[in-house]
Amino acid sequence: MAHEGTQHANPFDPNHLFGHIQDSEQFDVPKFLAPPEGIVKIPQPFITDTTEGRFHGFHVTKFMLIELVVALVIALVFIRLANRMRKSDSPKGKRWNLFEAMLVFLRDQVARPAIGHHDADAFLPFLWTLFFFVLGCNLFGLLPWAGSPTGALATTATLAVITFAIVVGAGMKRMGFVGYFKALVPHLDLPWHLWIPMVLLIFPIELGGLLIKHFVLAIRLLANMLGGHMVLVVVMSFIVATAGQMVFWGVMPASVLGATALCLLELFVGFLQAYIFTFLSALFIGMAVHPH
Repeated sequence: MAHEGTQHANPFDPNHLFGHIQDSEQFDVPKFLAPPEGIVKIPQPFITDTTEGRFHGFHVTKFMLIELVVALVIALVFIRLANRMRKSDSPKGKRWNLFEAMLVFLRDQVARPAIGHHDADAFLPFLWTLFFFVLGCNLFGLLPWAGSPTGALATTATLAVITFAIVVGAGMKRMGFVGYFKALVPHLDLPWHLWIPMVLLIFPIELGGLLIKHFVLAIRLLANMLGGHMVLVVVMSFIVATAGQMVFWGVMPASVLGATALCLLELFVGFLQAYIFTFLSALFIGMAVHPH
């Protein structure tokens, strides 16, 4: 949802605070960069104005632009890394060795243990892309005047839906359409008059559990990123709230130091949540291709 660039008298107003971390059709920057209001509006080339004054079309938001930047950076970095690895057995340089170490870690410590050594390599491109995309979106939230797309339900839900499609698709490819859904129900060594009602009871529970797992996957990432950024905004708002008062020179350094510490924590959380999202995705894929 877009928010207006109006000035709020109360810096702790919930709408004002949330406006800094939610998606928008504009970037809020210092006034000296975009006078007079400190707003850089995003061009909307896909919007048409009808005669009734209503706008129709595709809205471009700042989170969309950030996601596009993250995708382009991932493509540029890893296409170059792949070209280096084609020319030699291993890339040279600290930066390239760092990326290679991260890829190998995700392969050996996440994908293969969760999915199986034989099947994991087929899902590595998805898991690698997922990890670095989530990580890039998380880290963008630490940049001034940007934002974290993973702090929006639209982003995390889309990632969860893609993971759900991969999980179900992998299970159906391995066992077939009917076989996959049959595998949701564990083997029951019961007579038929007990087996039928038990299957009718267990199947919707297992199917609901499959949907809930991916719903929680989206909410977990959303809550962690949104909550962390909200805390940072509140801490820094203390500086604005005490401007011109005697306590300003005591509150200002404490807020800056507190925000710095929280930024370091957010940096750790950004890596951690990318790892958890990728690990759970690999685990769900493994459960789909190896149901028992």
